[in-house]
Amino acid sequence: MTRYLSAVMLTFFTLFALQGCVTTQTGGFGEKKDPKKALEYSVQAARGYIQQGNWEAAKRHLKTALEIDDRNADVHETMAQVFWNTGEYEQADLHFRRALSINSNDARIHNNYAAFLYDRKRYAEAETELEKVAEDLMYDRRADAFVNLGRVRIKLKKYAAAKDVLERAALMDRGNLMLTFQLAEVYYQLGDYAKAQSYYDSYRKSVNGQTAASLWLGIRLAEKFSDYDAAASYALALKNLYPQSEEYLAYKGANRDGGTKP
Repeated sequence: MTRYLSAVMLTFFTLFALQGCVTTQTGGFGEKKDPKKALEYSVQAARGYIQQGNWEAAKRHLKTALEIDDRNADVHETMAQVFWNTGEYEQADLHFRRALSINSNDARIHNNYAAFLYDRKRYAEAETELEKVAEDLMYDRRADAFVNLGRVRIKLKKYAAAKDVLERAALMDRGNLMLTFQLAEVYYQLGDYAKAQSYYDSYRKSVNGQTAASLWLGIRLAEKFSDYDAAASYALALKNLYPQSEEYLAYKGANRDGGTKP
């Protein structure tokens, strides 16, 4: 089943370069004599079709763009996003790498490739890409890059390293709720339960509804502080709202042994 990129990364990466819409003005691509303008039109149209989930139309415009200039990084990166959504992951990976071989300094492409790698559970490779994004001092979403890097390092169980980059992100953007939650998770993993609870409470009070991940963290923290009523409440919410989630499976696995586990 295909998925819109914005939905795939809703609680994680922000994917860029999908702005723009399909133009409806009179005339068309065939009337554009300037190759540069023709290429820009084709890429813009493809991105508009990506937003609509019309992958075949997007491919047609990108094929035209490649015929004009097969060494354009934006064209390859946009093609990668199409193949990602249609489940043709080898082709998506190929076009992401092709884009970076053409423009290795583009933080946006590194970020989007990292999102793809994270989605494919290739966390070590995603970490490498995000490190390159975070190194770009002029990148306008650098705080998000640090948050994403922290999340990847949590997946890799590199908790101390995750804490370092998350604390750097906090200096840039203290109002980031994902950052607040990730700090709660990483402090829990490092055994600083009081600080983890403080961040968790701040996160919980700022959201309308909790995710499966935050409910599972809430259960574990409540257990640490012997707040069994809270643990039971979070567990019931996790069961009712996210019965097929990895977090609920982890909760059930922990309770087969008589209680939750760190």
